Amino acid sequence: MWESDSELVGGRDYGNGVLGSSKHGVKNDGFELRGQSWYVATDIPSDFLVQIGDVSFHLHKYPLLSRSGKMNRIIYESHNADLNKIAFDDLPGGPEAFELAAKFCYGIAVDLTAANISGLRCGAEYLEMTEDLEEGNLIFKTEAFLSYVVLSSWRDSIIVLKSCEKLSPWAENLQIVRRCSESIAWKACANPKGIKWAYTGKPPKVSSPKWNEMKDSSPSRGQQVPPDWWFEDVSILRIDHFVRVITAIKVKGMRFELIGASIMQYATKWLPGLIKEGMGTGMGDEGSNSSNGSSGSSSWKGGLHMVVAGAKDDPPTVQAKDQRMIIESLISIIPPQKDSVSCSFLLRLLRMANMLKVAPALVTELEKRVGMQFEQATLADLLIPSYNKSETLYDVDLVQRLLEHFLVQEQTDSSSPSRQPFPEKHLYEGTQRGNGSNAKMRVARLVDSYLTEVSRDRNLSLTKFQVLAEALPESARTCDDGLYRAIDSYLKAHPTLSEHERKRLCRVMDCQKLSIDACMHAAQNERLPLRIVVQVLFSEQVKINNAIANNTLKEAGESQYQPMISNRKTLLEGTPQSFQEGWTAAKKDINTLKFELESMKAKYLELQNDMENLQRQFDKTSKQKQTSAWTSGWKKLSKLTKMTNIETHDIGSQLPTAADQTRKTPRRWRNSIS
Repeated sequence: MWESDSELVGGRDYGNGVLGSSKHGVKNDGFELRGQSWYVATDIPSDFLVQIGDVSFHLHKYPLLSRSGKMNRIIYESHNADLNKIAFDDLPGGPEAFELAAKFCYGIAVDLTAANISGLRCGAEYLEMTEDLEEGNLIFKTEAFLSYVVLSSWRDSIIVLKSCEKLSPWAENLQIVRRCSESIAWKACANPKGIKWAYTGKPPKVSSPKWNEMKDSSPSRGQQVPPDWWFEDVSILRIDHFVRVITAIKVKGMRFELIGASIMQYATKWLPGLIKEGMGTGMGDEGSNSSNGSSGSSSWKGGLHMVVAGAKDDPPTVQAKDQRMIIESLISIIPPQKDSVSCSFLLRLLRMANMLKVAPALVTELEKRVGMQFEQATLADLLIPSYNKSETLYDVDLVQRLLEHFLVQEQTDSSSPSRQPFPEKHLYEGTQRGNGSNAKMRVARLVDSYLTEVSRDRNLSLTKFQVLAEALPESARTCDDGLYRAIDSYLKAHPTLSEHERKRLCRVMDCQKLSIDACMHAAQNERLPLRIVVQVLFSEQVKINNAIANNTLKEAGESQYQPMISNRKTLLEGTPQSFQEGWTAAKKDINTLKFELESMKAKYLELQNDMENLQRQFDKTSKQKQTSAWTSGWKKLSKLTKMTNIETHDIGSQLPTAADQTRKTPRRWRNSIS
């Protein structure tokens, strides 16, 4: 959107793009067309016929041989000086380019524009109109116009690159495509403050922004330049030229989210049905000046965007082969960053890739990209039909692979070392762990919804259902209601399952993770195996017991906070009437629940007392049955034995006492006095 009208570049005057020759070999008044033939308006009859496709040019030898090296060589190699006819079926640019080249040879003024310069440059190269034959020949002048006029203008660079689509491989060999791509990339990556916007409020074809290299000017009328201002113009290019431009933009360091948004814009234009109607590109960048993403090109009111060629309302018709090439090229240039494009866009691209049989390596790469941001997917995008020779309606194996890529990516992210300092590292790991668990929970809900949808397919095997349901770790699901819904839907669609198969299906579900509503439904579900129903009832009883225990602890804890009641009453008095009424209703509900819990607790205690009484009676009955005559006789004998032992022990203890009494005292000797 840099203008090039009547520019003076580098001190060279190109006469507003008008080329003329100072030497006139044949005086003429111009060319005139008669049917499919061109004639020179001169009195001298033509002596040379040049055939370009279906168009013939009746010319003269001398003006052509003085400028074209190729014609000189053809006549010289033919060894026929009287040769008067040449056919150029492979001339780049066709009859239009040769018409301009012939006019230049005759000295007729030629208007050089962005629309005809690439074909004329390639045609001059084909005809070998070099400086060796004459100074200022056509190659030199067209090359100067390209370098100094076209490449300094955004609009002209786009138009020239678009016109190069029919000039392969000449445009590639002459570096026209490379130079235009780099010029476009440089201008797209330039600071928007360097763009002077010619705002008029008119349609885009009337006004366009002008490039001002000398001073830093801001948009007129205080308007900011939208970051996606170049999307619409670049999206008209053919896919190979678009890839060249995006590659050059990447090298120059543009933000990856803008590159991804431009790719989504291009896919929207060239792949009909890929993106939902009214769906934006979802750039979501805080620094973005456009709130509508790439859709801002259609809603911008100031005429800041310009469609260089073609109409936006008329999408190009693309054949299946061309669509396959577009998809393969877009996959190869998507930035590697995680959120460069939306997951919905990747899944829709994957759907078309499978439908058009894109190369397996690129499909695998696209599946890995989806796995990187699988938590952002929606159920509608996951319902991809099975385009292979599969019996199932939807491609369940594809979703299984996507889920595996997601789990591998999550494992890699959690195990990747962080180079941050110790405290920051722990904070980062905690945040990453939290984000990873949240992502797994979102994916678990998504997988459960997907299983519920595909379970209605009668051709879905039990093994595929079970493998997909068990792919996620147990920690990913805090509630198994979604999984129970999928299992119930599968049982409805497959009523001929055996008892063993139904047990195997229900094994993927944890009855303790079901909500009360799900437990009530499962307890009355006749399709579930009896064992699963018992497990559901048991888990429900455990939950009731836990609720009773928690209520008891809560009541014990509330007794410690009685002084707070007055404060609560004071707070309630200062609240609005509507809040007090809501609080009163809530309090009634709480009291009702407390009463129900108390009644349940009383019933539970009564059952417990009855159980203890029955246990005591059972113990007494069992003890009476065990007693008999032999046992009573043995008990009597054991009592007699105990009594005999006691008496013997008493007699033995008394005997030593009597001996002690009859023990003789020591003899006393009398002392004699002699």
